[in-house]
Amino acid sequence: MKFEDLKDMYSATELIEGEEAYRAVSQLLQDAKERHKQDFLRDKPDGDHEQSWRAFKGKNFEKLIQHIITESIEALGLKVINGNQLERTIRLPIDLRQVKKNLLIDFGEFGCHLPDVDIIVYNPENLRVIALISSKVTLRERIAQTGYWKLKLLEQEDTEHIRVYFITPDEDGTLTSTYLPKKGRAIVEIDLDGTYVLTEANLEESNKVKLFEHFIEDFKQLIEKN
Repeated sequence: MKFEDLKDMYSATELIEGEEAYRAVSQLLQDAKERHKQDFLRDKPDGDHEQSWRAFKGKNFEKLIQHIITESIEALGLKVINGNQLERTIRLPIDLRQVKKNLLIDFGEFGCHLPDVDIIVYNPENLRVIALISSKVTLRERIAQTGYWKLKLLEQEDTEHIRVYFITPDEDGTLTSTYLPKKGRAIVEIDLDGTYVLTEANLEESNKVKLFEHFIEDFKQLIEKN
């Protein structure tokens, strides 16, 4: 199974569910797991499928989110790239070299380093970075790290304007309620600019935690303010 298969599965879901296809992402991943398992066991009947699936799921969920949001964001005149593209040290196009420079965190004598993020949104006209997006299946995978990078960006005048978002199906239910909130909910409410959830479950929304359907509209408002 490849990412193109996962993308085709999402497109098929969109034909049925329309704009609410995002709510079915967890079920889509469950269905994809069965297909992935069949392919995996055919090639490696004695292999560890769970380990292989976790790697596939994490990497390709990030790609799926980028696929889902790219068209809408680029319609606003912005560009969307994968964070890994800036990790290259050779043959990086001139425009992306400037984007990378605009995103570096200065650690003084320990050099300058890029934040660990999955998706970068920037303005192609002035190469100014607008937003960073982390996309994980559960919050425990990276939420504290994402909060850390937001705080580091705020420390620098050149990067303090950059918004940091988290997109997740929240499969462990960390974000469900604000009553006796879990640590992950506290982090996204205080440290991040917004978290958007792809879920069919009941979600207690706030100004910082919303269903995914609000993501593009909020992003449009951000651009208008800027």
